Amino acid sequence: MTRPFAARLFVDSWVLFRHLGQSKAASLMNISQLVIATRNTGKLREFCQLLAHTGWKILGLEDVGIGEDFEETGSSFLENARLKARNYSLRTGLPVLGDDSGLEVSALGGRPGIHSARYAGPHATDLDRVRKLLAELDETEANRQAHFVCALALARRGVVLLEAEGECRGIIAQRPRGDRGFGYDPIFFFPELGRTYAELAEEEKNRVSHRARAVESLLARIADIGA
Repeated sequence: MTRPFAARLFVDSWVLFRHLGQSKAASLMNISQLVIATRNTGKLREFCQLLAHTGWKILGLEDVGIGEDFEETGSSFLENARLKARNYSLRTGLPVLGDDSGLEVSALGGRPGIHSARYAGPHATDLDRVRKLLAELDETEANRQAHFVCALALARRGVVLLEAEGECRGIIAQRPRGDRGFGYDPIFFFPELGRTYAELAEEEKNRVSHRARAVESLLARIADIGA
């Protein structure tokens, strides 16, 4: 699926008005706690850094007593983010930010895509997934272009209020490089900085990543609504 390079943002104003009425701005602007719908410690750490300036208390699923995995049945990153946000906002009674993200490799027809986290099986490690992707890519003679996608959905009481997507384009490296980050970071080469995600300091990655772009867009829209 083709997406523009810049982060995309969607807001359903009718839903906001229907469920929040005139208090919609206050409801969005007065968030004090936000649950991130993930048990991935790497993702949670990045969200804590990206949202540090908001003053919100950032919680992971385990912080609110949820330890089981959520079955991702959506056919897109955005659908999965919505499902997580709706489900966990009902279960916790708190605002929830659903995240679904992954890597799409052009030569592999967009794989691993929404299956990025389970690409080498349900119990595979990050290294297992990296090795599987590199092995598949080595069998082709096509280019190594790829992009990371992050989809976000913010929900309260089972209602999705705001959605955003961010994207970052790069190239799959010939071999893993760097020891920072998580997931596919060691093989995602970012041409603008000449390094893989795993070779970037956290501050650098959080300025350019797909997740950073999605969060920036989401926060900008919240600020617009509250203006």
